[in-house]
Amino acid sequence: MKSSSPHSQGQLVADFLAGSWRAAQAPLDISLSDLDRVTALLYNSGGIGLAWWRIHESDLKTSPCGEVLHQGYRLLALQTPINEGRIVTAFRLLRDAGVEPILVKGWSAARFYPHRTLRASGDVDLVVRPTEYSAAREVLKRDEAGTWWVDLHNGLPELDDRSVDGLFERSQTVTLNDVQIRVLSSEDHLALLAIHFLKHGAWRPSWLCDIAAMVESLPAGFELKICFGSNQRQAAWIATAIALAHQLLGADVERIPLSEPEKDLPEWLVRAVLEEWGNLFQLDHLPVQLRPPLAYSLRRPKTLLKEIRARWPGPIVATFNLRGQFNHFPRLPYQLGAFAAGAGRNVIDHLGRVAART
Repeated sequence: MKSSSPHSQGQLVADFLAGSWRAAQAPLDISLSDLDRVTALLYNSGGIGLAWWRIHESDLKTSPCGEVLHQGYRLLALQTPINEGRIVTAFRLLRDAGVEPILVKGWSAARFYPHRTLRASGDVDLVVRPTEYSAAREVLKRDEAGTWWVDLHNGLPELDDRSVDGLFERSQTVTLNDVQIRVLSSEDHLALLAIHFLKHGAWRPSWLCDIAAMVESLPAGFELKICFGSNQRQAAWIATAIALAHQLLGADVERIPLSEPEKDLPEWLVRAVLEEWGNLFQLDHLPVQLRPPLAYSLRRPKTLLKEIRARWPGPIVATFNLRGQFNHFPRLPYQLGAFAAGAGRNVIDHLGRVAART
């Protein structure tokens, strides 16, 4: 019997999704039992469209799991025009008020797939200039926009080495339903996708597929210097995410001349990504219920270990939060530091609330 550890299941996910963003799919060598394992992992993680695309020309499409993936893809295909309508409405409302937004992630990433229906989209993420943020918030409170969610940003913290004005100057427009939608330049968009992937612990394989799809679709004139930016640490993060797309998913990164050290990914990082992918259920990554302040557990030793374990940061998130390097050194110091920083903030906030009540 094959191992069902998170690492082995994550490797199966990686093998299954390799090349899944391409128009022509390579022959798929996977058993029905492995398909069942992949189906259970991917259905609620945003990868349902790519999973169906991977098998849609194989005999597996008529299997019970294949039908589950097909039905999931059909639902995704029905949701896609609804989401596109929301994007168009948001741009119309904001432009009528004299506010120009930039759409990031979501539909903007889906443009690089053979069909936009292959990429699930959730929130409509929009970036506006800081001087227009308050006006944009008021516009989006109107009834016409009140039934759906717009995630409004007055900048992109992932790209804090470049100005918002610079993002707008380099941005471009693409057509959606006869409306011009402003999106990031290819350079800024790839940088955002790469850093966002690591910032959130690399837990969605579809995010790495976004990166793979984009690096294989770079336009002529793509400027690597702009993509990597002026911050050397962030440039290294971007290179790391691209190298992961190459190593785990077989992305063709010929257009991105990575150095040998950049391609030499540490074993702990590859393992951490695969273990995340082997535990892909969405509810495991959402703050469904806030945990009680850690200070409460100091008076309850029996629960302290449980609360520490629940808050213990993974190696990728710990490295990112401490603005570290994804190198071959052990991750425990980063994890201890990130946990201590988070616990310290938690205790300080708790003491502040206690003081406010007295």
